[in-house]
Amino acid sequence: MMSREDSYILEETKSKEEVDSILTDLQEKVEKLYLFRDHYFENHPIDKAIEKDDDIKERLDQIMNLFSEIEENSINGITKAQYLYLKGKALNITSKYDPLADQALSKAVKLDPNLVDAWNELGECYWKDDNLKEAKNCFGCALIHSKNKISLRNMSIILRQEVIPVAKERQKNIEKSVELAKEAVQLDPKDGISWSILGNAYLCSFFVVAQDPSILRLCMSAYKQAFNDPVARGQANLHYNRAIAFKYEEEYANALDSFTKATSLDPTWTGPPAEKRKLIEYLDNVNEFVKTKGKIKGKKLQQMTQQLESKLLGPYSEGKFTNGSETVKLDNVLLTELNDGVNQERVILGKVVCSVRNENLVPFTFCLVDAKANCMVVTLYNLADGKGVIIGDSIAIPEPFVTHQKFSCDDKNYEYHSIRVDNPMVMIVNGKKIGKNQIAGTRITSSFKVV
Repeated sequence: MMSREDSYILEETKSKEEVDSILTDLQEKVEKLYLFRDHYFENHPIDKAIEKDDDIKERLDQIMNLFSEIEENSINGITKAQYLYLKGKALNITSKYDPLADQALSKAVKLDPNLVDAWNELGECYWKDDNLKEAKNCFGCALIHSKNKISLRNMSIILRQEVIPVAKERQKNIEKSVELAKEAVQLDPKDGISWSILGNAYLCSFFVVAQDPSILRLCMSAYKQAFNDPVARGQANLHYNRAIAFKYEEEYANALDSFTKATSLDPTWTGPPAEKRKLIEYLDNVNEFVKTKGKIKGKKLQQMTQQLESKLLGPYSEGKFTNGSETVKLDNVLLTELNDGVNQERVILGKVVCSVRNENLVPFTFCLVDAKANCMVVTLYNLADGKGVIIGDSIAIPEPFVTHQKFSCDDKNYEYHSIRVDNPMVMIVNGKKIGKNQIAGTRITSSFKVV
């Protein structure tokens, strides 16, 4: 119940001192509402996540009762803009668009166009209504009046969400998104939300600009900084996006754990469990195909391995290759002779025995057997759509990077070795180098949404 101290039954006119006192009290209550939301899991067990929205709604209703006792016309001038901003901000706390928040915030910025916080809230309100154009305009107006982290990071997200059919323009948007997120971090290096959004910008860059492991490392570094902030750490989307990054770093155990954490923080969000199921299905297939050597029968497998001749190494058949001005020696070895990490001065040759279905398309995954029928999975990045290898192709990979995958999930055990290829142009297919037309252009190839 509301205390007597919380009652604001007003006469038609109020003195400046009275109005200031009322607004100060309302501001404190709205700020406490947001603190309650942002620090919810510091004060509640994770199994209460399903109750979070209801708990926030209960406190919001209490605050709105206070606003309802105040006649809007009893507050005039700039203070009225502040009153409307606070009302709109309170209503804007939920994840869904609220037309009453839109109405209050729109009035606030008309009364005081210099009210940066109101522009930012109105931008987020439009955003929830899928009105990216007006949201972008609001954040732009806020930045005209003041360079601030909220506008910068929100503009960063919008630039990534805009639908732009021209690949080069899309790439420019992503690069600008990264720069804006960096600016937000520079304004407040301790704000984990800004670090989280910078990580998301890098993750988008991985898909649109280049599937480069160095970009993933920058992404993970930003997420690590975000985890130092309990507000960011309590948000499901940080764990979800981090899981996606772990997945493409091929740290599958961490990816699965992060998807699980995202689900526990927001049990109503279907994205994390769906992505986890897809990843488990992919890993089940990899595990099975490596063990069964692509399910190729013995006689057929023997015929395939007998076809592996040194000439299929193509330019590597002479036992060396030129890397710039440097000539590197190469020894043709079996898969069992490889070590974890980069295998310098070694090249492997094998036959493709299967491809592994992957809903996200990246990476293109296939299994390879060598002359002794040893089998290993290969994950291939930066490959154009529809340009993957097929069963029976002979593949040579110089200085392969090998990872020993060994982990468990939901009582299932996974163990196999994999080779990661980030640059398809070093790979030899049927004695020939891959052409540039087979290399990926700038495009999004994943079905998930980076937020």
